[in-house]
Amino acid sequence: MEARTVSPRPSHDRSARADAEPARREPAAARPRSGRPDVALLPKAHLHLHFTGSMRHSTLVELAAEHGVHLPDALVEDWPPKLHATDERGWFRFQRLYDIARSVLRTPDDMRRLLRETAEDEAAEGSGWLEIQVDPSGYAAKFGGLTPTVELVLDAAREAGEAAGVGIGVVIAANRTRHPLDAKTLARLAVRYTGQGVVGFGLSNDERRGRAYDFEGAFRIAKRGGLLSDPHGGELLGPASVRECLETLDADRIGHGVRAVEDPRLLARIVDRGVTLEVCPASNVSLGVAARPEDVPVRRLFEAGASIALGADDPLLFGSRLARQYDIVRDVHGFSDAELAELARQSVRASAAPDDVRKRLLAGIDAWRS
Repeated sequence: MEARTVSPRPSHDRSARADAEPARREPAAARPRSGRPDVALLPKAHLHLHFTGSMRHSTLVELAAEHGVHLPDALVEDWPPKLHATDERGWFRFQRLYDIARSVLRTPDDMRRLLRETAEDEAAEGSGWLEIQVDPSGYAAKFGGLTPTVELVLDAAREAGEAAGVGIGVVIAANRTRHPLDAKTLARLAVRYTGQGVVGFGLSNDERRGRAYDFEGAFRIAKRGGLLSDPHGGELLGPASVRECLETLDADRIGHGVRAVEDPRLLARIVDRGVTLEVCPASNVSLGVAARPEDVPVRRLFEAGASIALGADDPLLFGSRLARQYDIVRDVHGFSDAELAELARQSVRASAAPDDVRKRLLAGIDAWRS
């Protein structure tokens, strides 16, 4: 993989990427949609966004230049990268790009900048509540350990949310490729900050390299501590992975979960238990989970009665943010404005947002359709 030291791109290059950097989107009036209301103005909650993956591409380039980090062509001229992660070689490349991006976050100011800009972008996308997922293990060596890292993220999230007018909760995530005892350590740490900004406990990375079953102890700690159970499942593996999240980890939400459509009985249990699936249409196509946008089973899940929260996953690598996911289900899957509003309601109801935030967002959703 060829790499080079990069310098910040001129502003005209950044503006060409407005789909991935919504703070630079055109005003709603300049983007008519045949008389239909703009999805960026639809109030909503964003429940599936990873920390490093939320970074603006322009910020990645600027921080890389500032810190002397070499970026591969896939993160510069060829951005957004062409990805395919349904085989282990493809996932390794995806993870490698993610790790390179994470390496530009060297100082507390870098972390604060990322969260400040993410909050601004969320506000521009109509998101009034964000739950951002972070594995502090990936940053602990730079910021003095796990506890200081979590405290830095929480403090930066509070500052960013207040400045942008977006509520932010943090989901502490364990890594499937690490030992389950590491996950228990993270779960205990997460519980210490329940009520102080941490709202959930997650499980991410390659499903093929760590069964949900192995992490049951960590999730039991988190659930007893009052946190939402929010593991990834049913993205790279099929219904069995979703079932383990549902039954063994007592999931309140499942990251992705789209493969549940392959097992009608499992999907019926998800619906009966009111578990929300965090569906990420652009991500599913970029990683090869679905061959085409129309193959993402969002319509089938919705019509089966599943609660769905659309998410952008990793905009830095997939090239689109939250409003684009609503555009996809509108344009590709034929969702009506009433159905889009219901998706937004489902995202709010599945969130850990305080009651006053929920009421404000739900009222705004009703007003969006009027």
